[in-house]
Amino acid sequence: MALTDDESRTLRRLNARLAADRKGTQKRPGFDVLDRYYDGEQQLKQLGLAVPAELQEFITIVAWPGTYVDAIAERCVGQGFRLPEEQSADPELERVWQANDLDDEAPLAHTDALVFGRSYICVGTNPADEQTPLITVESPLEMAHEQSPATRATTAAARFYSDDSFGRRESRATLYLANSTVHVVRSRRGWEEATDEEFERDDHGAGMVMVEPMVNRARPHKRYGLSQMSRVISLTDAAARGLTLAQVATEVMGIPQRTAAGLTQADFKDPKTGEMLTEWEAYFGAVWATANKDAKFHQFTAADLQNFKTIVTTYAELVAGVTGLPLRYLGQLATNPPSADGIRADEARLVGQCESKTEGPFGAAWERTMRKVRRLQTGEDAPELAQLEMLWRDPATPTRAQAADAAVKLYQAGIISKRQARRDLGYSSVQISNMEQDDADAAMDPQMDRMLREVLTVPAPADAAA
Repeated sequence: MALTDDESRTLRRLNARLAADRKGTQKRPGFDVLDRYYDGEQQLKQLGLAVPAELQEFITIVAWPGTYVDAIAERCVGQGFRLPEEQSADPELERVWQANDLDDEAPLAHTDALVFGRSYICVGTNPADEQTPLITVESPLEMAHEQSPATRATTAAARFYSDDSFGRRESRATLYLANSTVHVVRSRRGWEEATDEEFERDDHGAGMVMVEPMVNRARPHKRYGLSQMSRVISLTDAAARGLTLAQVATEVMGIPQRTAAGLTQADFKDPKTGEMLTEWEAYFGAVWATANKDAKFHQFTAADLQNFKTIVTTYAELVAGVTGLPLRYLGQLATNPPSADGIRADEARLVGQCESKTEGPFGAAWERTMRKVRRLQTGEDAPELAQLEMLWRDPATPTRAQAADAAVKLYQAGIISKRQARRDLGYSSVQISNMEQDDADAAMDPQMDRMLREVLTVPAPADAAA
């Protein structure tokens, strides 16, 4: 079945946008280049003066961009969704989250958003269970979107991919529109709607595109996001050049060079066989022990390679200044291990960046996604989800004792509830529910409760004493 003219034009525009994003520009690296920098497989550009072509195998790559991304992504861990009037995470949204394995998939969205500047969360109807919509995380290497310049809402999106599950390799795409999701396949005549039973058009009629872009570092004139790595790429290349030169210098000048004068051709022959010695046999011993009275030897001082360490350390300090990463994350180890207070001070900027992600683009994208999930579940808008809040694990790294001490003091002062104290200690919603059930069971048995308090030396409540 042929697509409508409007659908065809939209699909072509999105395909062109994806191709441009992957290629990039002279000033902005494309997605393919950013992908290599994250994986530590970038191609190092050099003038070829200090490192000739025959020594290119000594090129050493520095993977600081990937370290920067992972340091942020691994601290952005979601722990559920909560409505303003609720004290705990919403169980229904938690069920949908777990049914879609988002504990594993969500970190992929966060990582891609940091690497490429954006990633995508797609929501779709689940034919097997209408109350459990499908939520998938997609890569910007395969996907593009358009948004309204007035409302900033997504107006269309498309995912382009290859599929060989039918015994032949086919170019396919999924076009996401405001009221439908269309699966298409490329034929000789161009893009056509797929006729496979499992790829039927989904006319959900939600009035919104079932795709949520997770945009990183957006600005008013750059609404499609920027890579978190963009500021450190040039410094990374500079450090890689320094390490490459260190490799070459180690090979060429790290070992003391020797010279020999007055030797004859006979000095390079094996005295037993009369055959010429190999270069390595001559260099590592045979030449330096000769009966030739005219031979003269000299040894040069080996090059001092300390300057290369200074260069790399300087670039590491610059990267730390730009990113907020502690120097130890960049391989610069201190003589003494940092103290707990030193760690908190050292990671203050990094923790701040993580909080800006979870409270900003990451949290907002997941909250809008869950509103779309509820829209598919009920067929209606859910005003109660307008103030939905995503819960996140604390991105800081306090010690267990410090976290427990802070939670207990806040609870005793009446600032937070027992449930919030347990949440601050990192317990999941399921663990907190089990603890509260244990509390309820203990309260049902006063004798057991009294015995536990005597063992744990916990004072009895005032009303119990009365």
